[in-house]
Amino acid sequence: MACIVCGTPQTAGLAGWHASCHECGYESAALQGAINEKTAGAPVDEDERELGLKALRQENFRDIVDIAVRLARPGARKLLDVGCAHGWFLETARERFEALGIEPDAVVGGRTAARGLPVRQGYFPDALEGGERFDVIVFNDVIEHIPDIRAALDACHARLEEGGLLILNLPNSAGFFYRLSKTFARMGWRSPFERLWQKDLPSPHVHYFRPTNLERLVSRHGFERLHSGELPSLRAKGLLERIRCAGNISGPSLYLQYAAVMCALPLLRLFPSDIIVSVFRKT
Repeated sequence: MACIVCGTPQTAGLAGWHASCHECGYESAALQGAINEKTAGAPVDEDERELGLKALRQENFRDIVDIAVRLARPGARKLLDVGCAHGWFLETARERFEALGIEPDAVVGGRTAARGLPVRQGYFPDALEGGERFDVIVFNDVIEHIPDIRAALDACHARLEEGGLLILNLPNSAGFFYRLSKTFARMGWRSPFERLWQKDLPSPHVHYFRPTNLERLVSRHGFERLHSGELPSLRAKGLLERIRCAGNISGPSLYLQYAAVMCALPLLRLFPSDIIVSVFRKT
């Protein structure tokens, strides 16, 4: 299969479903999603997921809203959150924008709407009404799940006002933990690598980018990059809950791992983060 970024033929990766491009570094996965379908595996515990991720996501979302306010054109008000999930970003964005969320997962979206947040159930852009336009469109940990990413980028260009912003918050293939997981996979331990691709979950990752190849792809769809940066993949706030949920750990082992990670946080900041945020303007 040809690389969607540069057209170079991809080569086999670290699993039968994984492929990579040696020219630009783009990585892809032939994993199938099953949103709103009953699967044989254990369902995702959304309460546990909220406990483990909410603190980190909320801090990062505040940073993203600040970036949007700083870079958006004067008078920008309408913001679309694609794949809004539990509504954590909507809660933050509503303080500065007239925000709307779209969520394909009927159960998760229903729970978010029941809290009074503006959510439409469905997929982007089908859930939008004809002629709806926005000043800012945001994908928080979503764009890497969309198989036809090029069609999604074209839809973003069509649905943004002139000079509107596209904000992509997504995993980084140059991140420390992702590269470490690839090392483990080469040694035969595939679990961390599969977890980062969200293999066997209802909505697995199908793309992995780094800032350079992401910009190369997005720019071909009528956008120019305004900002590229990193967000923390670990923060002290909420760390204990995240470790507990990620590994189903309890007792002394939980607190030993928590203490070890807390001590390692200053060192980890010296390496590339596993989360990037890139902001593009419609041209």
